[in-house]
Amino acid sequence: MKIYTKTGDKGTTGLFGGARVSKDDIRIEAYGTLDELNSFMGTLIATIDLDNQVAILTEVQNRLFTMGSNLASDPSKEMITPDLTDADIKILEEAIDNMNEHLDPLRAFILPGGSVAVGLAHQCRTICRRAERRVVTLSNVSTVDEQIGKYLNRLSDYLFVLGRMIAKSQNVKEVNWVPRKD
Repeated sequence: MKIYTKTGDKGTTGLFGGARVSKDDIRIEAYGTLDELNSFMGTLIATIDLDNQVAILTEVQNRLFTMGSNLASDPSKEMITPDLTDADIKILEEAIDNMNEHLDPLRAFILPGGSVAVGLAHQCRTICRRAERRVVTLSNVSTVDEQIGKYLNRLSDYLFVLGRMIAKSQNVKEVNWVPRKD
């Protein structure tokens, strides 16, 4: 099978179901941002040594494909696509709660960074927030499964707490934001 089709050479791409849309369509932006997030997640996984979190991140990668397949489907056609469930969101909420039990309470804004892995967790978090914004924009012009927005919202929270957990596991000191006092 050839990887190139040449069908996108004129700036359009096909949705599952056959419709063709511009490559800068908000639908393409939304699932393209999920793809970007998934790529960064793969790099994050390669940099951490927290087996329980690697398992969750791998599950997240699979759910990102679930969301991508949903968003890449022609909304004008009745198509069966994988779906997100409340249980998927619950996995993230439980992971957040479990990590928070081992972290000091957050008393200030913290600056992203301290190690490559912590920085990657925050990069994933910010890409996730962008994906969420793209999905909201798409939902203003087309029907979108509301579970996608909920999942992305919870995922960005998970990634923030994961960054803190990685810092703790690596003995990296969190650096608080210090507002300028004029």
